[in-house]
Amino acid sequence: MTHSIPKETFTFFKKLEKNNNRDWFNEHKPEFKAIESKVKASFNHLGELMNTHDQIEKIKIFRIYRDVRFSKNKLPYKTHFGGSFTRKKPELRGGYYVHIQPNNESFIAAGFWDPSKEDLLRIRKEFEMDDTEIRAILNDKTFKSTWGDFTGEALKTAPKGFDKTHAAIDLIRRKQFIVIRKFTDKDVLAEEFLANVNTAFKYVRPFFDYMSDVLTTNLNGESLL
Repeated sequence: MTHSIPKETFTFFKKLEKNNNRDWFNEHKPEFKAIESKVKASFNHLGELMNTHDQIEKIKIFRIYRDVRFSKNKLPYKTHFGGSFTRKKPELRGGYYVHIQPNNESFIAAGFWDPSKEDLLRIRKEFEMDDTEIRAILNDKTFKSTWGDFTGEALKTAPKGFDKTHAAIDLIRRKQFIVIRKFTDKDVLAEEFLANVNTAFKYVRPFFDYMSDVLTTNLNGESLL
């Protein structure tokens, strides 16, 4: 049985982009549900691959319905599939995300999207004390060629209580610690796509191991679990 992303995924979303309204969607809902079912099977297969090198506790595919209450964009439907892969808590930190969207807009991401206030302070304190380990991970040849650098939100200046001239201020002022890898439509529809995603996620592991260790210990390295 094939577990690759079905090519009709992109065909459907391209049509939905031009007909993003309830009447059209309701008329084509059986087509959408059939595609969604195949994509769910693909994501579950990816979860099985990931469980050979990590512990995935939960796989979630996000609904196609957009929450338009506080958005200027009132279109009712998303034109992509998004799925999150949650690691076993509390000892394993960090999360994975897969985004499937036509027009070469697909990507995968890994890291820390929305750290709690406590976690963010703990991470910043670690970088303030010693940034050599995180820099070695980020500069590792395999990691860098797969993922590049951190992306995500950062403060313009130093967070309260930190020295803006600190050598690690580029890391300390970050609010998110995310890495992203982009894919073309051709990449996504290739038979080896899920295997390639799994390999990329495997290369995140040194970063996740380090951050998990930081977030489950105090500054003296004593366990908080």
